[in-house]
Amino acid sequence: MTKYKLEYIWLDGYTPTPNLRGKTQIKEFDSFPALEQLPLWGFDGSSTMQAEGRSSDCVLKPVAVYPDGARTNGVLVMCEVMMPDGVTPHSTNKRATILDDPGAWFGFEQEYFFYKDGRPLGFPTSGYPAPQGPYYTGVGYSNVGSVAREIVEKHLDLCLAAGINHEGINAEVAKGQWEFQIFGKGSKKAADEMWMARYLLQRLTETYEIDIEYHCKPLGDTDWNGSGMHANFSTEYMRTVGGKGYFEALMAAFEKNLMDHIAVYGPDNDKRLTGKHETAPWNKFSYGVADRGASVRVPHSFVKGDAYKGYLEDRRPNSQGDPYAIASQILKTVAEVPAGAKKAAA
Repeated sequence: MTKYKLEYIWLDGYTPTPNLRGKTQIKEFDSFPALEQLPLWGFDGSSTMQAEGRSSDCVLKPVAVYPDGARTNGVLVMCEVMMPDGVTPHSTNKRATILDDPGAWFGFEQEYFFYKDGRPLGFPTSGYPAPQGPYYTGVGYSNVGSVAREIVEKHLDLCLAAGINHEGINAEVAKGQWEFQIFGKGSKKAADEMWMARYLLQRLTETYEIDIEYHCKPLGDTDWNGSGMHANFSTEYMRTVGGKGYFEALMAAFEKNLMDHIAVYGPDNDKRLTGKHETAPWNKFSYGVADRGASVRVPHSFVKGDAYKGYLEDRRPNSQGDPYAIASQILKTVAEVPAGAKKAAA
């Protein structure tokens, strides 16, 4: 028997964006534990905005398990929050009620800023560094520094060690801003892995006395890019059949549901989706081939040979968004368009 360090991780009840929480228990197993071997566990919901002090018990239900490369015999356990009966989902448990489809594939592009001493990493104590331009996919100390590169490389290794489908990293447009990408088949799986990747990043940066700033426009109304979490998505029908008529009907459905999408695409998105800095205005829907200023970017591969099939990129979700809610809303809108639909029928 081996003692394993089980880190139970969940989302708290803070709004509009929940925080990650975690605590450790030690359990013995013959080998690395399977999900079904992991017990329910309780916590004090009065300290996480999920219960009152006079009735504070909440329950953690394991839903996904990953190796923890930062610990000897470490286990990362993604959990849903349940009521004391261990069966009824807590009102803050969004994962339990989202739409899910294993045939729907999601690729999330998580942008964020490194922050230290109240400003982006690499910013001077007053004023701004040189304007944007050399930082995106940059190399060299003056463009990306040294600590940031070390962190993103370690984060990449931790994600891969956990079996998370991490697909890449790059420095972003603003100084101190970076991005990583997570891909998953099924909305729950993709979102689980994004939340776990966020957890690993935030835990890692504790050592460097650096915070992760997820706000979509931390530098306000300035000539510095905000942070998004672009959602690349496809369904089995989009990948295998598609067609121009279906695509046009799908875009009509996205336009009709504009405000439903904006409502779950992250707080303060009006500050980011201004029509500047590679964004479309938050209150207008648009799409275009290779257009990073549109709500939905249509890849060249999607329209190649008039096939109109493959994946699309919704560029409106922001860096603070909840991937559970984002993926679910995309699936809700997709479900409104029947297979073989034509634009006139949308």
